[in-house]
Amino acid sequence: MTIQTISTIPFAGQRPGTSGLRKKVAEFQQPGYLENFVQAIFNTLVDFAGQTLVVGGDGRYFNRQAIQVILRMAAAHGVGKVLVGQGGILSTPALSCVVRKYGAFGGIVLSASHNPGGPHGDFGIKYNSSNGGPAPERITEAIYSNTLVLDAYSISDAGPVDLDRPGVVRIEQMEVEVIDPVADYAQLMQELFDFDAIRALFASGFRMCFDGMGAVSGPYARTIIEGMLGAPAGTVINGVPLEDFGGHHPDPNPVNAAELIALMDGPNAPDFGAASDGDADRNMIVGRGIAVTPSDSLAIIAANARVAPGYRDGIAGIARSMPTSSAADRVALALGVPCYETPTGWKYFGNLLDAGMVTLCGEESYGTGSSHIREKDGVWAVLFWLNLIAASGKPVEAIVREHWARFGRNYYSRHDYEAVDALAATTMMTHLRAMLPRLAGMAIGSYSVDFADDFIYTDPVDQSVASHQGVRIVMTDGSRIVFRLSGTGTEGATIRLYLERYEADPANHAIPRQQALAELAAIADSVAGLRAHTGREGPTVIT
Repeated sequence: MTIQTISTIPFAGQRPGTSGLRKKVAEFQQPGYLENFVQAIFNTLVDFAGQTLVVGGDGRYFNRQAIQVILRMAAAHGVGKVLVGQGGILSTPALSCVVRKYGAFGGIVLSASHNPGGPHGDFGIKYNSSNGGPAPERITEAIYSNTLVLDAYSISDAGPVDLDRPGVVRIEQMEVEVIDPVADYAQLMQELFDFDAIRALFASGFRMCFDGMGAVSGPYARTIIEGMLGAPAGTVINGVPLEDFGGHHPDPNPVNAAELIALMDGPNAPDFGAASDGDADRNMIVGRGIAVTPSDSLAIIAANARVAPGYRDGIAGIARSMPTSSAADRVALALGVPCYETPTGWKYFGNLLDAGMVTLCGEESYGTGSSHIREKDGVWAVLFWLNLIAASGKPVEAIVREHWARFGRNYYSRHDYEAVDALAATTMMTHLRAMLPRLAGMAIGSYSVDFADDFIYTDPVDQSVASHQGVRIVMTDGSRIVFRLSGTGTEGATIRLYLERYEADPANHAIPRQQALAELAAIADSVAGLRAHTGREGPTVIT
């Protein structure tokens, strides 16, 4: 084996987005494209020689090939040891768990999360720091800067590692250990939740359906829910990770998890339903005839945190992304703990978690998590709900409606306009930002605008500032309209419109969600010129 230095030229557009670098598979397959980005990671990091690195992914197309490249490049750069999941599999939450448990220097996650897979789908890569969480912006920007000036990369000419055989091999001077991808994560879950109570729940005849969507959560759900908790075989459907996710769009929402929704709305519905996404960091919670919004799920978990053994001492605080509904804010107020509003992107929660300022975090895009790791965690959220159902003896619908009766209901929805012309999307946002100074005090329909701004976040830990994080139009009654461009797509631009209306009176909690938000949606279209700028009569997806 020898270490080779290969001449290269920079590729345009390798700036990491909200969750790393995401492109079409064909783009990653270009000679040198992946290698350049990995080289930029190593050029950016310092003091990693002899350290441990964790590598794994969600099993999507190109996952195995990418891991082989990363292993050979890690060896060429003097990494001491790499822990890699068997079969190349490590869910994003599990990778964070392994980094933290073994004190690794960091980790490389291979995933495009909830984006479609397969040869014509998407691929992604991101670097996680030693806390197990996504690298902060100062590191991702430094990685991007390095991609602009590369002229060579270093790689070993070693042969491929057998990723399917647990054990230890060497590449150059580096040790590669192929590990069980589920074991460490499952052990952590057992420490956080009352597995005895959940086992008793299943033993009583409780029925559940967990939809793995052909993605990476399947092995975790089968091991924990069917294996350790005693749920009947077949509780987990679509539980084998496939390179194309079996044709599923692995984004757990009522539109893409239609099979699960139909089952839960049917005459013989199980007691509880759940789904997770491509890399198992997102979740959807479903009861008989009711899909719980991510914002409500975060708030309900916070209000009931003490039912789980890992949270018996209560929570230090809550953090939510700015577009996420303010339902969690009301719980935080009742509990006497702070609630922080951050930009979208799990990396913004890291400082708050590391400083012990918050325990629970959530995003409206079906991401929920806690201080146990530094990523959102789909299976964790499902286990929390199982623990809550076991402790309360109540079904999902009763838990949700009792929560609304106590705290009020935040009617909430996200409207996505996908694959919009990038220039048209940017023009719309520029138009909106220009309007902001004129909106305050304006009467629009039955609403009056309290304030309108472009969200700026100052991190309370390190005082770093993130600007241009989304346009907010906030009404005097607390209702909100939010616009932002998503950083997770790979084609054109995705405009996200978020609508929120608070209703305190339980007598008004049964209004259909989109009906309750219809006037706000019309105002949003009027103010932003959504149809005019996008050429669309309506959103691509409503969740």
